[in-house]
Amino acid sequence: MSTTWQDRLTRASVATRLLLAALLLVGVLLPLAGLGLAHHFRDSVTTVFDERLDGLLNQVIAGVRYDAVEQRLVHDRELGEPRFRQALSGWYWQVSDGNDRLLSSRSLWDQRLPVLETGAPRELVGPRDTELRVLSRQIQLAPLDTPLQVSVAAPTRAIDLEASRFNRLLSLSLAALGLLILLGLALQIRWGLAPLRRLRSDLEAVESGDRERLGTRLPAELARLAGAMNAVLERDRRRLERARHAAGNLAHALKTPVSVLTTLADSFPEDARRRLKGELARIDDATRHHLARASAAGDGTLNRPIDCHETLRPVLDGLSRLAQRRGLVLENDLDDRLSVRLDPQDLQEIIGNLLDNALRWAGHRVTLSGGREDEGTWLKVEDDGPGMSEADCQAALARGARLDEQRSGSGLGLAIVHDLVTLHEGTLTLERADGGGLCARLWLPETSW
Repeated sequence: MSTTWQDRLTRASVATRLLLAALLLVGVLLPLAGLGLAHHFRDSVTTVFDERLDGLLNQVIAGVRYDAVEQRLVHDRELGEPRFRQALSGWYWQVSDGNDRLLSSRSLWDQRLPVLETGAPRELVGPRDTELRVLSRQIQLAPLDTPLQVSVAAPTRAIDLEASRFNRLLSLSLAALGLLILLGLALQIRWGLAPLRRLRSDLEAVESGDRERLGTRLPAELARLAGAMNAVLERDRRRLERARHAAGNLAHALKTPVSVLTTLADSFPEDARRRLKGELARIDDATRHHLARASAAGDGTLNRPIDCHETLRPVLDGLSRLAQRRGLVLENDLDDRLSVRLDPQDLQEIIGNLLDNALRWAGHRVTLSGGREDEGTWLKVEDDGPGMSEADCQAALARGARLDEQRSGSGLGLAIVHDLVTLHEGTLTLERADGGGLCARLWLPETSW
C-alpha cells in the first residue's frame, strides 16, 4: 500500500516539521511583502511623475500669450525638455480653446490631443497607440473671451520601466533574503535540537549496553527528563536483579526437595516409582526452562558486544571431548572477529543446547559456523544425521517435545533456545542441511532500537 503525503508528514521528524513551517511562513509572507512594496513603489513613482507633469504644465502656461497683431496663440519660452521638439516622441503639450485656436509642441506634429476635463491626471492612448498620462488645466488668457485648455502628456512607459526595474531588484532581494532566513532557521533548528540528538544517542548507548545512564548535561527541561528516565532505568534494573535472584533462589530451593523425592521414589513399587520419577522430571525441566527465560529477560537488549569465539571456547572444549568419545568430529568455523550483543551465559546456553542436540543425532560430523547479515549476526549448527521433516522441525520447538523417546534428554533444549532467541528479538529456523542432516540457524540483531 502506497504511503500518502499525510502519513509521511505525520512521521516527519521535528526538524523537518520546523523547516516546513518556516518554508511555508517565508513562502507566504515574503511574496505578500513584495507585492505591498511593489504597489507602494509604483504609487511613489507615479506621484513623482505627476509632479513633473504639473511643473511642465506650469511652464507651458507661463509661456503662452496671445499675439493681437497676428491674432494667434504663441509660446515663447524654452521648457527644458528636448523630447517636446522630437516628432511623436510621446512627450507633448497642447493649448486649445476647443475650436480653431490651437497651439501645440513640435513633437505632436499633425496629431491632436483630446480635450479632457481638468482635474487629476488621466491615462489615454495617444499617437502611435502610445499609452499617455495627461494633465490638463483651464486658463483665461486676455484679451480672449473663451477659456483655454492647456494639456501636457508623457508616456507611461517611463513609469513601467521604473516599476519593472524595481520589481526585478525586489524579487532578487526577497529571494536572497528568503534563502538567508531559511539558512538561519535551519542552523537555529539544528542548534536547538542538538540536546535531543545527544539524548537519543545516550538512549541508544543505554539500549545497546554501552552505558548504564543517560547524560544530564542538557538544557533544564531535558535534564529533568533525563534524570527521570535514569531513575526509571535504575528502578527497573534493581527489580530485574531481584527477579533473577528470586528465580535462582527458587531453583536452588526446589533442587534439594526434588533430589530427596527422587531418592525416596526408589523405595516405591515399579509402577509408582516410574510415575513419580516422571513427575519429578517434569518439575525439574520446568524449573530449568523458566529459569533460563528469567535469566535472558533480566538483561533484555542492554548488552555490550561479546566475542563469540572467546565466549564459546569453554563450551566447544567440553563438547569436543564428548564428540571424540562418541567418535564424532566437531568443527568450529566461526570467524575470530565475530561478535554479538548477548549475555555470555545466554549465548553459551543457546549454542550449547544446539550442539548437544546435533551431537546426539550426528553420524560423523557437526559444524558450527557464523557471519554477519542484515544488520545482525547469524549462527548455524549442522549435522549429518537423519534430519527431520518440516512437521518434525515445527514440533521440535514445542517445549518438552521429544521425537525419539529412545534418545536421552528432556526435549527442552530446542525450546529453550527458541525462547532465548525470541526474547532477544532474533529468529530460529530448523531446516534440512546440505549434508542431509539437520541445520539449526539463528539470527540475532545488532540492537532492538
